Amino acid sequence: MTQIVPAPNACKPAHAGSVIARALLVCGLFIAGATAQVPPSPAELAAYSGLHAAAARGDAAEIARLVAGGAQVDGRDARLRTPLHVAAHRSRLDAMRALARAGADANALEADRYDIVTIAAVANDLPVLHLALELGASARNITSRYDGTALIAAAHLGHHEVVRTLIRAGAPLDHVNNLGWTALIESIVLGDGGPRHLATLKALVAAGANRNLGDRSGATPLALARSRGYREMAAILAAAGAR
Repeated sequence: MTQIVPAPNACKPAHAGSVIARALLVCGLFIAGATAQVPPSPAELAAYSGLHAAAARGDAAEIARLVAGGAQVDGRDARLRTPLHVAAHRSRLDAMRALARAGADANALEADRYDIVTIAAVANDLPVLHLALELGASARNITSRYDGTALIAAAHLGHHEVVRTLIRAGAPLDHVNNLGWTALIESIVLGDGGPRHLATLKALVAAGANRNLGDRSGATPLALARSRGYREMAAILAAAGAR
């Protein structure tokens, strides 16, 4: 299962006027999101048959044979994963290509509303991400229970090369999820202020992300960085004209 480890300051108050309840709420939401994306478990993998099993193994020839025999290319498992979702989780590039040739929906969402682009973004899997985009998956999809994007997920985790790839693919820079956060804000409030999140922040600022778009309380990215003691982040933002 994809595991996301909370950053040291993830439960730190968002700004000087925050109350303890708000800090705990943010922390709780963050931890709840850690297991939102669910790859197939060993038990599920063992129980798969047909296209899901072939996708999990990366057996492109078997995929072609099954499709020719009438198998449903976008069939769903118990968590509404298609074979393409399974292939993406398992980094089975040949299987992904075979499924796409058979007409698989590259933008399908599973039970928790993840698509293959967001699966790759969370896993920091650049080969899967590049192939997903090549196969017609969109970096603009609204995904997850948080009404977010792959870019927000990658920024949260400090996957800066993924962030750059998604930016080049046209991901919306200033999308606000249902927590009231943009990718820029998540790189700060759910980051650790270290090199990965610094590189993420730099990429977003360089791409033109709105550095003055605040959270629901009105706290701007610059204020959020300063409140956490992230001096390098604050310096990057201030140099870019953030207020």
